[in-house]
Amino acid sequence: MEDNIILDFFAEAGKLKQIKRSGWWMTGVPEAESVADHSFRCAVIGYVIAKMEKADAAKVLMMALFNDLHEARINDSHKVAHRYLNVKKAEKDAFREQINEMPYGIKGELTQMRGEYDSQKTEESIIARDADILECLIQAKEYADQGFISAKKFFKKAPDCLCTKSAKRLWKSVQKWDSNSWWERITQFER
Repeated sequence: MEDNIILDFFAEAGKLKQIKRSGWWMTGVPEAESVADHSFRCAVIGYVIAKMEKADAAKVLMMALFNDLHEARINDSHKVAHRYLNVKKAEKDAFREQINEMPYGIKGELTQMRGEYDSQKTEESIIARDADILECLIQAKEYADQGFISAKKFFKKAPDCLCTKSAKRLWKSVQKWDSNSWWERITQFER
């Protein structure tokens, strides 16, 4: 029975690979990233920012990886939908149900982690949120560099929500960065 609960949890988390981030189609991006794509890079960014800020990187990784798990049940909703729906309540309800039967102390640990993230009072929760925002900004920059200029609309409000010095510094660099250049740098020395 426990194994089935765990396997069902894995299957549900796997649905995030199929759910597209809805804010991008609002800007005209036809093949947007999935929630799983976003969560993965968000965790990578969170880890790095935690190291830069000398915070608990493992805690930030957990928050970043599990932050959008609820979207496997309620989908990803863009800001227009937020005007009409009680998204925060739906997120909390879905997450609580998703982890309700998890064994091995997982339910308690994830409940505590979610509460900490939502309260935004610890350094790690603030870093995890900054990673979420910065990932969106980097994705917007990449889409803009690919020709989807309307993705730059995310540049207007999102940067003001960054809190850590490291995330703010990285955002300044993102604005001048050519997101297509990373591979050129590593291939220029090949013979």
